[in-house]
Amino acid sequence: MLLEVAGVRTRMGRGMELAQSVCAEYADEALHHHSMRSYFFGAAWAQARGLAFDQELLFVSAMLHDLALTPPFDSHTLPFEEAGGHLARVFTAGLGWPRERRDRAAELIVLHMRDDVAPGQDLESRLLQRGTSADVSGAGLDAFDPSFVEALVAAYPRLGFAGSFVRLFRDQAERKPGCAAAELVAGDWPDRSLAHPLERL
Repeated sequence: MLLEVAGVRTRMGRGMELAQSVCAEYADEALHHHSMRSYFFGAAWAQARGLAFDQELLFVSAMLHDLALTPPFDSHTLPFEEAGGHLARVFTAGLGWPRERRDRAAELIVLHMRDDVAPGQDLESRLLQRGTSADVSGAGLDAFDPSFVEALVAAYPRLGFAGSFVRLFRDQAERKPGCAAAELVAGDWPDRSLAHPLERL
């Protein structure tokens, strides 16, 4: 199976197809589309710079990175990204991934909510950060060709994503006041997300 958006191509292996299936099953359509856009933003950023990356690792992590915001996987003690990391370890164990690779999937998910990672230090973590930031708040969106962005949103429409995502983060902040989501909610992140220019497409 081949996925393509505006020249960004990804050949899907069994693990990637299963990860997409799980994401589509547990996330609502807006959150599932966000996961897809996050992957393609990251992949496009790498492709534009001629950077070779682990497509399977990035795709699986992108599909799982927000599932701990959904009721079946929500943790009342752990920040959602840490709970998501544990979910990734369990999921990838089922794929037969070795311990080190399972840890990498968890690491990408945890780090997407942390300070920026340099591409030379950890390319896949950087790509997930770039992808999620561009899609959620518009940070770094100007690095992408407008025709690619338009095609990506056409392939995976936003469906009111910003409003629903801000509500999910506010819920996390209320129940887990020390988490990274709470720090974002306390600042201007909600306003930037709600004003995302892609919400108007």
